[in-house]
Amino acid sequence: MLTHSLATGLDFEDMFDLAPVSLWMEDYSGLKQLFDQWRAEGVTDLLAFLHEDPLRLQRCSQAYKVLQVNQYTLDLFKAPDQQTLQSRLHEVFRGDMLDSIVAELLALWEGRQGFETRSVNYALDGRRLDVQVRARVLPGYEDSWNRVLVSLEDVTAEVRGKERLLHSEQYARDLFEYSPVSLWVEDFSEVKRLLDEVRSRGITDFRTFLKVHPEFVTRCMHEIRVIDVNHRTLEMFAASSKVELVQNLSRVFRGEMYESFAEQLQDLWEGKLVQQREVVNYALTGDTLHIHLEFSVMTSHAENWGLVLLSLVDITARKKAEAYLEYLGKHDVLTQLRNRAFYMEELNRLSRKGPWPLSVIAIDMNGLKAVNDEHGHAAGDAMLRRIGEVLAKAVDAPACAARIGGDEFMVLLPATDERGALAMQERILSLLELNNQFYPGQSIEVSMGSACALEGASVEAVVHRADQAMYAQKTRFYATREQDRRLNAA
Repeated sequence: MLTHSLATGLDFEDMFDLAPVSLWMEDYSGLKQLFDQWRAEGVTDLLAFLHEDPLRLQRCSQAYKVLQVNQYTLDLFKAPDQQTLQSRLHEVFRGDMLDSIVAELLALWEGRQGFETRSVNYALDGRRLDVQVRARVLPGYEDSWNRVLVSLEDVTAEVRGKERLLHSEQYARDLFEYSPVSLWVEDFSEVKRLLDEVRSRGITDFRTFLKVHPEFVTRCMHEIRVIDVNHRTLEMFAASSKVELVQNLSRVFRGEMYESFAEQLQDLWEGKLVQQREVVNYALTGDTLHIHLEFSVMTSHAENWGLVLLSLVDITARKKAEAYLEYLGKHDVLTQLRNRAFYMEELNRLSRKGPWPLSVIAIDMNGLKAVNDEHGHAAGDAMLRRIGEVLAKAVDAPACAARIGGDEFMVLLPATDERGALAMQERILSLLELNNQFYPGQSIEVSMGSACALEGASVEAVVHRADQAMYAQKTRFYATREQDRRLNAA
């Protein structure tokens, strides 16, 4: 019976040459002789033996002999004919190709009659070719390795594609890992399941549900799974590792975070898969962190919320600056008491809403001009700061003390009658006496006057009466001082 090749008029040579894959007929007998020599010399660990001397690997490579290649091979390696290809094999098998033949050498050393590996060759035009190598010692040549059939499959496009994919993945990973903002990848799938479970029970007013079942918020918080965080997150939360951070999330998300997470759940209930808000977290050191949080369920996971990206920007410095600006807007920088603007605002509020009766104490420092003239304004400022210390200690909320001018102070006492106002004046004088004992170099003396208003009375009139009472006392103070001065002079 004729074989198919004979029936079609094709012999082995034709099939070899017309094959749509790169085929090489090679002679490995030189390699076998080299292996036999090394075995005779006592070599048992070929890998270690090759690593001892890189030239041994090169000797193995030079032991191959190319007998024949097909047309596909010539086309692949841009060779005009087999003679040219064979004369320039040093250009084909070079560079990192030597490293890749170690696997095939080990296979042959271990007695296998074939191998498959990835290698690198080079076309004669210089192009790098990634190839899948498959080789088989032909039957009948097992003892000599005179005939080995090698096929090469060009996998350059596949390798380049994988390299691009790996590069893209690494690029994305680097963007995540080294982002200048804190990034969290989380799994909210269990949170979605819990919300769906509540909805299936016929609940429509979720906000009321949370008020009735506040434990549901805590339960949802515990069901969030942190998949990954970046380097900036560890820095921001003072964690030495991702494991340490994840194991201490209860120290990070606490306190005010409960209310903000409840609002986040409300938004998710309403279908808002992209959110932003300001929240408060805590570093593992205990420091408070004011955070601008942006939350986004990835579009690819919108059905199950299995992948959520959160970005956290530390706005603590901004919050402190805002708080300081707000403080400056309502406080006197020198004395740390409330300033005139706050005093006027509070006076207007009390005049509208009470509580009544409302008492007012007007305070003026005696002799500040003389101190400034004799000792300089720094000495005067120091005395004003001392009055601020006294009033801050004496006056507790809801009462307030304010510096409304150079050495003028006012105390507002809501829900306080005349007796209460007199008691406050005595308290101020008592603390001022203690302060003077602590600062014996320069005693501070003040003049005070108070007035009380019932509901419906003119607040401006009450303030005026307090001022008049203070100025009357100041007049008496200076009159007494002048009289004492004349007696001393006499």
